[in-house]
Amino acid sequence: MSTLDIQDVTPTPVGNDSDSTQTTPPGQLRASSTTPGPTAPDAKPVRGSTAWVPVRSMTPRHRPRILKHLLALDQADRYLRFGYPATDAQIAKYVDTLDFDRDELFGIFNRKLELLALAHLAYSPLPQVDDRPPMAEFGVSVMPKARRRRFGARLFENAILHARNRGFETLFIHALSENTPMLKIARNAGAQVVRDGSESEAWLKLPPETVASRLDEVVEHRAAEIDYQWKLGAKRFQQALDVLAPPFCSEDKPGGE
Repeated sequence: MSTLDIQDVTPTPVGNDSDSTQTTPPGQLRASSTTPGPTAPDAKPVRGSTAWVPVRSMTPRHRPRILKHLLALDQADRYLRFGYPATDAQIAKYVDTLDFDRDELFGIFNRKLELLALAHLAYSPLPQVDDRPPMAEFGVSVMPKARRRRFGARLFENAILHARNRGFETLFIHALSENTPMLKIARNAGAQVVRDGSESEAWLKLPPETVASRLDEVVEHRAAEIDYQWKLGAKRFQQALDVLAPPFCSEDKPGGE
């Protein structure tokens, strides 16, 4: 399911913007009679987004950070993200089996390089579902302390850009019906949401790629990389200072003995 603020994730787990969470791991698309909704606005951000937030593409070397992020989720968030109360062992297996060659994972980091929000964009091999255009599945999770900052919506906006630039025509979300933040993000983007009891599905028709969308992706990627490297450099510099600086002992304090 989806949990844009969370709660995001298993290959089909998806996100919570309050941010929100999803149940089926991305990559396990399911057939449905739903017809994709209206096409997502071309080159426009998800409604309600404000200041630009750097979103960095994740690589296999980020597995430890991804695992730490997901293990920090409580049982309620894990349920929203994976659709079941995933154990530490199950989450570790999910992280170990992430396919970075096929899918894409994106993250939002703070200045300490802590992974605050994580999105999984799964590209299932074609053909996928009969009578359906090529689809990508979205899943997301946001740490509790980073919610209500629209990180879920920002990751969804980024997923739309990447999916359309790879020739996918539809973005799919499978979430718990109680995951209102995630479903709200999908609706705001123009997705058609269909509820089936405790679960819901959202389908967003994507516009075709353009020169402008390709350029947007390149600019976003480079800007996020510069931001990440700057944060990494600042962190290493601080660590060096911590090693070199002598401890502040009591005898160094004014009036100390």
